[in-house]
Formats: sequence, structure tokens, C-alpha cells
Amino acid sequence: MDHWMFKCSDVSRMVSESLDRRLPLYQRMGMRIHLLMCRFCARYRKQLLILRNTIRLHESSGEDTVSSVSLPEETRNRIKETLSRHSETSG
Repeated sequence: MDHWMFKCSDVSRMVSESLDRRLPLYQRMGMRIHLLMCRFCARYRKQLLILRNTIRLHESSGEDTVSSVSLPEETRNRIKETLSRHSETSG
């Protein structure tokens, strides 16, 4: 991988990693240059940032995720059946 010319697959990985840790300078610069030229990777980065911010807002609200989700009985049964079928085929 050239230090300044990253492929989209490299940039998507680096964008994700950059949310968890500080990247080396050459990766940050190469990623920024790529993001200026590639609207798809720029959109991917924007979507990840929106997701991260949404999750942080939800966590800070103190709302209990499990108790806040209310699904109809029929939907819960369909999910259980699908999970059961999946575990039978993979196990």
C-alpha cells in the first residue's frame, strides 16, 4: 500500500479505525486526500459518524434498550423461528 494513495477498501478500514484510535500522520493525511476525491468514502465516513453520535446520544439518555423495544407477538415469534432455523443449519 503506497503511503499517500489509498484504495477505497483501505480508507473504509482506516475511517473505522480512526473512530477508535488516533492514526499515524501519513494515514490521516492520505485518508483526508482520498476523502476529498472520493464521494463514496466521504459518504461512508459521514454515515459512521452519524451512527456513532446516535449511539452516544442513546447511551447518554439512560434509556433501557431492551425494555424500550416493543414488538408484536407475531413478529417476535417469526424472529425466534428464523433464529432457530439458522442455528439448526449452522450447528
